[in-house]
Amino acid sequence: MLLSRLVETSTRIGATSKRKEKIELLSGLLQQAGPGELEPAVAFLSGTTRHGRIGIGWATLGASRGVPGESASLSISDIEFVLDEFATLKGAGAEKRKRELLGSLYARATGAEQQFLTALLGGELRQGALEGIMAEGLARAFDADAGKVRRAAMLTGDLLVVARSLQERGAAGLDDHAIRLFRPVQPMLAETAEDASSAIAELGEAALEYKFDGARIQVHKSGQEVRVYSRRLNEVTPAVPEVVESVSAMPARELILDGEVIALGPSGRPHAFQTTMRRFGRRLDVDALRGELPLTPVWFDVLRADGGDVIDESQARRFALLRDIVPAGELVPNLVTADPDEAEAFMRGALQRGHEGILAKALSAGYAAGARGQSWLKVKQARTLDLVILAAEWGNGRRHGWLSNLHLGARDVEKGGFAMLGKTFKGLTDEMLAWQTQEFLKREISRDKYTVYVEPALVAEIAFNEIQVSSTYVSGLALRFARVKRYRPDKSAADSDTFQTVRALAGGV
Repeated sequence: MLLSRLVETSTRIGATSKRKEKIELLSGLLQQAGPGELEPAVAFLSGTTRHGRIGIGWATLGASRGVPGESASLSISDIEFVLDEFATLKGAGAEKRKRELLGSLYARATGAEQQFLTALLGGELRQGALEGIMAEGLARAFDADAGKVRRAAMLTGDLLVVARSLQERGAAGLDDHAIRLFRPVQPMLAETAEDASSAIAELGEAALEYKFDGARIQVHKSGQEVRVYSRRLNEVTPAVPEVVESVSAMPARELILDGEVIALGPSGRPHAFQTTMRRFGRRLDVDALRGELPLTPVWFDVLRADGGDVIDESQARRFALLRDIVPAGELVPNLVTADPDEAEAFMRGALQRGHEGILAKALSAGYAAGARGQSWLKVKQARTLDLVILAAEWGNGRRHGWLSNLHLGARDVEKGGFAMLGKTFKGLTDEMLAWQTQEFLKREISRDKYTVYVEPALVAEIAFNEIQVSSTYVSGLALRFARVKRYRPDKSAADSDTFQTVRALAGGV
């Protein structure tokens, strides 16, 4: 299949807001994909590639674009051949070879194809073919039930695998993607609620649970065989013998459990997420670490038990089953209520014990693997600091031409100056990007190839999840998941938060 056909379809998809028309365009193209072409076509039209990140920056992509080819000759297979070779290139000469391969592609590409490839490989393709629509396009192309396609994608965590099954076996291929032991499924995720009361207002009577800042795990058991998987579905069994021992002792012969592991201090309060994650390092002395930093499993869901799969059962039914399976000390603290005051009190209890917040779950909800929906809502304590902007880096892709990635500083009242606590580009709207670029350039004091350093005058309110130890910054600390809430024109740098305050929040590190 020529790339030009896919580019034309992508352009038409991006030009219409009608869902039905998008699905028709997708199905029409996918039906025509030959062997080896369907998976890359699905990936390209979803805005990605089968190979993930290719290690090529915007500068290299831009430099590769020369005079466009006069006629369409590139095929999808040509693109796949180059990306496959990219994946094998390492060491000296790899960058040069990548540039050569890109140059050969761009030399054959038409103007429209060059534009598409740059956006695709740069991760900035915007065309409106989201995965939900893609699932319906595949279903229509292969005369399958769209709900079954979505479910297969949910359970495998990979729509490309589902596409291959459909191409090879038609609708019958979806039967290969039922939930199975030792094939982990994507975890269900939660949307955010402003507070406990608003979560109750949205869900009505709901199941509330403590939200731990630990490591998400999924555990599969068959007889005495137990395997543990991370949030990214990588097997981590050797790192967590405590989990293996706990699940091995449970009465059920077959299990799939969803939960977290967390490291607790002597007082029972949780260690920081970063500390817990030491148990998952590349080089582990598990016995020594277990003695120094024992892990406690906390279970909050069950997807399979001896009676079979329960993934489609209600949350209330699954939790009742879970309560009968796991030790009481490993069951997540929970409460069922429709009372906003009770919910707020439950939230305060979680925070007082050092946890992140709570989750509110609709009692009737099934387990939507890999989905982030309104049937699970997370409520976390808002933590913010007023920090000074020390510098900003020029943006890439859609943010090209704007100063984007912010260097965040806290006033150091002991040593003077500002202690850097990390960077963020999250939370910035287009209006904020345009405004801050103009303001930073007015306050520029120096620059290098990527960064403009500014007079430390502008203050921004920065939300964050946690303060963690960092070897990257001289301050020794960094904000985890920092994002901009707003600028504070009412505050000067002298009014901003101090590094000493940040250090105290981090526990005096």
